[in-house]
Amino acid sequence: MMQQEFTLSIFSENHVGLLNQITTVFTRRNLNIESLVTSESAIAGIHKFTIVVFSSREEIEKVARQIEKRIDVIKAFVLTEDEIIHQEIALYKVPTRTLLNGNEIEKLVRQYGARILEITEEYTVIEKTGHHKETQELFDKMDQYGVVQFTRSGRIAVTKAKAELLDNYLRKAELDKQELN
Repeated sequence: MMQQEFTLSIFSENHVGLLNQITTVFTRRNLNIESLVTSESAIAGIHKFTIVVFSSREEIEKVARQIEKRIDVIKAFVLTEDEIIHQEIALYKVPTRTLLNGNEIEKLVRQYGARILEITEEYTVIEKTGHHKETQELFDKMDQYGVVQFTRSGRIAVTKAKAELLDNYLRKAELDKQELN
């Protein structure tokens, strides 16, 4: 079975313990979660989990079906790299003196399309938005100048489809319901 990167978009009600239930599904299948972000969705009262894993198509489809069996889960979508637009945000904290002692960090900020968020006497915080590879590459180059702290968000993603997948799913479900009546 060929392993590849998948992004799961899971829509649910916001209930205590649901994250634990979802991650347990991955643990039982011995799948490592590479990235996990939870947030409100565009639909009031509905939350979105964005989870990145390496798996086979067959196995990740089984995982999605298993997650959908949870009472609070509305729908889980399995997406590939070519079906989404995604980004991460990274923050780099460096001593301000390294910024002032030369223009290497400033050059890196410009070269990588990053921006300076805050400058104090002790530290400077730099932000970079991009793919994991880009944010890691900037870290590797800046680390030689003394990165004091580094953090990266998980993946946030939208589909390339015209409408939100959940909107389409809910509309279809409503039409199916009307046809039955």
